Amino acid sequence: MHTLTDQPDSAAMALAPVPSGQRIAALDVVRGFALLGICVMNIEFFNRAMSTLGTGMPAGLTGIDWLASYFVAYFVAGKFWTIFSLLFGMGFAVMLTRAETAGRSFLKPYMRRIAALAVFGAVHHIFLFAGDILFSYAVAATYLLVVLYAKTRWLLLAIVLAIGVAFIPGVNEAGGTAAFALAFSGIVALYLRSDKKIVRLSAGAFGIALMATIAAIAALVFWFVPGLPVQPRGPLTAATLLFTILAVLAQKFHDPVAARPWRAGVAIFTLFATMQLAGGLYFYFKPVELAPPVVASASAPVARPAPAASDKAGAKAAVAPKTEAEKKAEAAKDKAERLKKQADKVVVEQKVMSSGSYIELVKFRATHFAEHAGGESGFATLLIGMFLLGTWFIRSGVMENTAAHLPLFRKFAYLLLPLGIGMGIAGSLIATSHVPGADQDGFMLADALHVLGNLPACLGYVGMVVLMLHSRSPLSRIKVLAPFGRMALSNYLMQSLVMSLLFLGHGMALYGMGRAAQLGVAACLLTTQIALSHLWLANFRYGPAEWVWRAITYLKWPAMRIGRAPTGLAAAA
Repeated sequence: MHTLTDQPDSAAMALAPVPSGQRIAALDVVRGFALLGICVMNIEFFNRAMSTLGTGMPAGLTGIDWLASYFVAYFVAGKFWTIFSLLFGMGFAVMLTRAETAGRSFLKPYMRRIAALAVFGAVHHIFLFAGDILFSYAVAATYLLVVLYAKTRWLLLAIVLAIGVAFIPGVNEAGGTAAFALAFSGIVALYLRSDKKIVRLSAGAFGIALMATIAAIAALVFWFVPGLPVQPRGPLTAATLLFTILAVLAQKFHDPVAARPWRAGVAIFTLFATMQLAGGLYFYFKPVELAPPVVASASAPVARPAPAASDKAGAKAAVAPKTEAEKKAEAAKDKAERLKKQADKVVVEQKVMSSGSYIELVKFRATHFAEHAGGESGFATLLIGMFLLGTWFIRSGVMENTAAHLPLFRKFAYLLLPLGIGMGIAGSLIATSHVPGADQDGFMLADALHVLGNLPACLGYVGMVVLMLHSRSPLSRIKVLAPFGRMALSNYLMQSLVMSLLFLGHGMALYGMGRAAQLGVAACLLTTQIALSHLWLANFRYGPAEWVWRAITYLKWPAMRIGRAPTGLAAAA
């Protein structure tokens, strides 16, 4: 495995974009298929506030709009961004594998690629769509480099320091999340790359066991130290159990080395989904608590009786600790304030989206980006799992020779797809939407089942597309999506531009269109993009955004028109 030290550059090892003849055809088709779902998902949030993300289907839908919303929620949502994440990992592995084969540098161009993606994501978020995922991919790709390249001694030091930082009082949420993500990345790296033994455990198993120990200590503190909040008890206890199980699995399934990426990827995704499931079960079966009575003194300190004469002279009257009723009343007040703040935020966002000027919308999204960018490290830990799974698909040869692995893709399509979709549908029988503030409405449990089913459904859709490609029936015509997928970045950005002009107040102001009608607009837009992609790639090698991205990555202008040679921006780095 590579380290942080790059290989020497030379003219003979100059990097260049991948010629179209060397592309893996199945990847382009799967990427095009994923982009269909991304468009169908995103169009909803050009007609709905992003602040309501994670609350399920909009309340009050009926008829065909309800059916359209249900279809997207349980057959599309959560499945297609996971496919895109899988494809991102595959792209990483393709670039790495070809660099290794040619004996050329990889890290420097890939870091430029990540930086360019981060800029694309930030610009897209601020100027077009607050639901951007490109910036998240750039952050996760940075952690992936830590996982695959950082040296062991630095990993161990980073893990210790990161865990320490997370427990320093006063560290903000973003800092704590980044510290956790760094520590988590280090542990994943130890599992993937180290064969050293620490206290008779593999390095990866030891790192996970360390996380379990820290979670256990924290859980004990919250369980037995008086005066601390009770809410963290359940999550910390569940985390202790899950990390312990992972440590055992990491020790047992350490070999073969080639299987570690997919095992790590599946374990990471399942870990977070299972933690959400544990929380959902806890709240769903937790006894319903009646609203606490309003205590007049809830916000005022209560003085103890004056000290007796035998007490130390001059001792001041102490403030009595708050009673349980006072604590509950105070917590209820804080919750009500949070809910009001969230409701006000939704109202403001809807107003800006439906009738605000473009400048107002840009300012709103810029503020949103600034508030959320620091917390991307949390989502990055989940994305790392999908990236690793994607690298395995390439390094194992599965995607480069799909015909030889059709039995595997059949298992994906026939077993995992119905399993994944079925889990989401099972969750929908509990709840399809969330009432803000109603923690026991069942939606957390329903959503956890949905999330847990997203990975098998994602793999099932990939299997379905590959089987269609190899079919002798008209289903094989799905290959029409290949040019659309080759221009995925350009088409993704173009979708946001078109939908922004259609739905938002500075454009045609069709904001609030019915869900079924939205799908009709998405179908028209996608059909047009597929046709234009064919026309464009008949004359050009790359989509416009892909061309810029490659130029930054390789520091040379790729030949845009078919038949022209590239020109250098600078010597290859």
